Amino acid sequence: MRDDRPPLGRGQRSIATGCLVLAGLGLLSGRALAAETIEVQGNRRIDAETVRSYFHAAPDGRFDEPARDAALKSLLGIGVFENVTIERAAGERLIVHLTETPVLDRVAFEGNKKIKDKELSAVIESKSRGPLQRAVVQADVGRIMEAYRHAGRNNVGVVPKIIDRGNGRVDLVYEVTEGQKTTVRQINFVGNNVFGKRQLAAVIKTSATNMLSFLTGGDAYDQDRISADREQLRLYYRSKGYADASVTSARAEYDPALHGFALTFTIDEGPLYRFGDIGATCNVPGINCEKLRGLLVARPGAVFDGGALDKTSDVLAIELAKLGFPFAQANPRITRDAVGKRIDVIFTIEQGPRSYVERIDIHGNTRTRGYVIRREFDFAEGDAYNKSLIDRAERRLRNLNYFKTVKISRRTGSGSDRVVLDVQVEEQSTGDFSISGGFSTSDGLLGEVKVGDRNVLGSGRTANASLTYGQYARGIDLAASEPYFLGTRVSAGIELYGRQNSASPYQSYGSDIYGATMQLGTPITEQIGVQYRYSIYNQNVTLNPTSLAAAPSLPIQQAALAGPQWVSAVGSTVNYNTLDNTKTPTSGVNSQLRQDLAGLGGDVRFLRTTEDVRYYHPINDDVVSLVRAQGGYVTGWGGKQVPLINSFFGGPTMVRGFAPNGFGPRDLTPGTTMDNIGGSMYWATTAQLQSNIPGVPQEYGLKATAFVDAGSVFRYSGPTAFPGSAQTLQLANNNVVRSSVGAGLTWASPFGNLTVDYAVPLTKAAYDVVQPLRFSAGGF
Repeated sequence: MRDDRPPLGRGQRSIATGCLVLAGLGLLSGRALAAETIEVQGNRRIDAETVRSYFHAAPDGRFDEPARDAALKSLLGIGVFENVTIERAAGERLIVHLTETPVLDRVAFEGNKKIKDKELSAVIESKSRGPLQRAVVQADVGRIMEAYRHAGRNNVGVVPKIIDRGNGRVDLVYEVTEGQKTTVRQINFVGNNVFGKRQLAAVIKTSATNMLSFLTGGDAYDQDRISADREQLRLYYRSKGYADASVTSARAEYDPALHGFALTFTIDEGPLYRFGDIGATCNVPGINCEKLRGLLVARPGAVFDGGALDKTSDVLAIELAKLGFPFAQANPRITRDAVGKRIDVIFTIEQGPRSYVERIDIHGNTRTRGYVIRREFDFAEGDAYNKSLIDRAERRLRNLNYFKTVKISRRTGSGSDRVVLDVQVEEQSTGDFSISGGFSTSDGLLGEVKVGDRNVLGSGRTANASLTYGQYARGIDLAASEPYFLGTRVSAGIELYGRQNSASPYQSYGSDIYGATMQLGTPITEQIGVQYRYSIYNQNVTLNPTSLAAAPSLPIQQAALAGPQWVSAVGSTVNYNTLDNTKTPTSGVNSQLRQDLAGLGGDVRFLRTTEDVRYYHPINDDVVSLVRAQGGYVTGWGGKQVPLINSFFGGPTMVRGFAPNGFGPRDLTPGTTMDNIGGSMYWATTAQLQSNIPGVPQEYGLKATAFVDAGSVFRYSGPTAFPGSAQTLQLANNNVVRSSVGAGLTWASPFGNLTVDYAVPLTKAAYDVVQPLRFSAGGF
């Protein structure tokens, strides 16, 4: 049959072509040319066309059973429908009956006292204004129970209640029955021949129930914490020379008689090793291996220390990155000599695979901000992947003390040379609040309120405030610090303070000081740090004539007559620290050199220098030795004398057994208060043994000490002549060695260290004031 219609014009041809394209697309979609129509019923929030888009017709244009089944599963899978049924009706029709899931108006918790709403909300997946999905609700019940399990409550009950608010909206309430806390009542170690139970108990975080557990929470039964404890025990043995040590099991059994769990760690210690040959070899062209050998931390002949290997790997990885070899890796090759009980270590520098960090994903940081975690990495997304730097970042995150657990794992990214890092953290409380009271031999009866947070609003900043009110001392202190000032590894801080000391049995005068200090600090190496500061404060010596039984010493009167003085000073502190633990050290050195120069403005001019060195060494499992040396010198400049209040005064912080201001240059003029008037130089040494107390659980934090102290304060540099006074100064200013021997108890309480010492002076000057018994707060 011939077509007599005229030929199509250009526009008509375009329309026809478009129709053919649309028809083709319809065939491809499987629904545009479907022989059946789809009728949607029951939808209120979801558009009907959206529902139809889940149906894909067979090639014949009909929705056969596989097509209907696929659509049914897809609609149920999107989570917005409680029920979906598909019915075939007359007239080539499919009827889809829908029951939409209600919308959650509110998600709430009731009955929870031990875990706050905010913490539980972060755990569950059901959220306000989201759909009610019953499978998710049941999964949330499990998540809530898991959160309570981490808090040591295994008998928790969680019942979800759904309250209909009408119009397709509901409230979801999780009713929580917390039950009794399930605690660890007993901790045992099996197979430990080298280290005692008390020493191993100090390594782990889990502790048996004691009278302080309500403050520490260490007795909560937490399987994840116990797993971490196993690793801590292994690392402890590894750091003490037992390279083959392993914790073969950590078994917790509920004991009805104890009303809690008995936790048993089984340990295979293995032999003690020492380092043999230590060296480095380079398989990467262009690297000066001789230079790298000088960076090795481990030393031949020393007791094997796994921590020294880790530190060496870190140091080498950073140095290689600085030298322009980001993919080079320093891998320790260990060779054991089982007969000689030695381990040879060769750090092999090899070119690692060229892979890059595509992304760093952070999980579990419900409070701490992401950038606070990311800045602990020495690399960024897009940089070379380096295993040593990742391990270093993981240790840094743990040391922040913001998290209960930290784990960094890797997975393949978008390409074979791309790596995604998953950082999984679990938050812990970082706030502190305490109200304490007590007695100090220097301050008398006192009370103190402290409040602070070492991770303010998850920013990594620290803020503290304290108020002290004592019999002889009162004060207020406000401080804040930023560990990464302007995004660099420079810490910045500010402190505002006011302190008032009144006359006491140890001095006839009082003092008022108020001011501020601003400081910047930066690490030089892993062990060395430098802090710079500027201080401006007002100081004043005060006298209360009604409280004096005699005339004040002439230097005291002169200082009081001088009135308030402004001190404007710049200073620095250089700190060298190799301690294994900053709170309870057992080995290492801590050295602190301080210098302050006053006179950049203000009323006084002086240079003050002090040095304090402490060396810790373990004697055995329970006994740690301490050797301490300290000294200082202060001098005026620019024709100015050192103010009385800025001099050095000998007391129990130098040599125990002496009263505050108990030794040093003293005015012995008859008829006066015969005060200690301070010296310009001092020195002091200490030899001390500290031990756990047999029979006292380690978690109580009680330790006994035995010590010998010696020191002196000398060289008075103040005025000796006083205008308008015929009285002369009878000065005792000899460099007499003061020494003492004694013993003490220290309790590492939740409010800080509390110490009682009893010391007997062995050598002293006739005019010194002794005080054998001393109560104090804070470290010696």
